[in-house]
This record gives sequence, structure tokens and C-alpha cells, in this order.
Amino acid sequence: MVADGVIENYAVAVAIGAMFYVEPFSTKDLDVLVTTPEDRLIIELPGWGYLKAHGWPVQFLPATTPLEREAYVNAQMLSVEEVPVRVARPEHLVAIMLKVGRQKDIARITMFLSQEAVEISALEDLINRHGLSEKWLDYKSVLK
Repeated sequence: MVADGVIENYAVAVAIGAMFYVEPFSTKDLDVLVTTPEDRLIIELPGWGYLKAHGWPVQFLPATTPLEREAYVNAQMLSVEEVPVRVARPEHLVAIMLKVGRQKDIARITMFLSQEAVEISALEDLINRHGLSEKWLDYKSVLK
């Protein structure tokens, strides 16, 4: 999509993003962080028709919060069958999951931690900078 000029850039996130770092699990679609002009109402995100025409179930997530924008900007280049793919870093994925806080997000956080897929000091820095310290303490207290 980037090469075809459909979107400027992207970062694979959420479940598919997580599978770059931890053991695979079931998911229904590909979640992609994108940025959009801030002064425009979004009716349909760039690339939706492109992927729909190519048979990919996708959910575009506008990177609107500071945490999401940081995840988008700092995504790293990984590969799938030798095809380069921009993927949000594991620490950003965990911080986003912590912020959202659904049961499946909490389970995935546990996967990341148990499989040592995050650098704890980098994760805790993100958590502190993005106001998630209380949620992090709540999560850790449940583990005890």
C-alpha cells in the first residue's frame, strides 16, 4: 500500500503485531495504526478499499493518542517471508493493551511478560510517561 501510494505509512499493531513477538493465537483481522490529517473528518481511512479489494480483513486505527502516535512513529521494520513490515514495538503494544484493559488484552500482556518479549525498563518508562502507572500497579497486584 505504501509502495502503491495508497497510504503514507503504517504500523501493524494489536493481535497481529503481538504475534511478531509471542506465540501465535487466534484473531479475526489485521489492525493497522495510521495517521490522518487532524483537521479532517474521517469517513473512510486511506487503504480500506485497497485491502478490501485484495481480500484482507483489516481494521485501521487512527493513531490519535500520544501513546498510539509514539507506537506509530517508533515502529520497527520486521519481515514476513522476506517482505518488510512495520510493526509496533512490543513495549508499545503492551502499553496500549494495558490502556485498553480488556480481558484478552490482559491475557496477552501476561504472554509478553512470561515469554520475556518486552524490555521491562522500556515498558515501565512508557507506562510512566503515558499516565498508566495506576493500571500497571493494578495489573501487577492481580498477579500476586
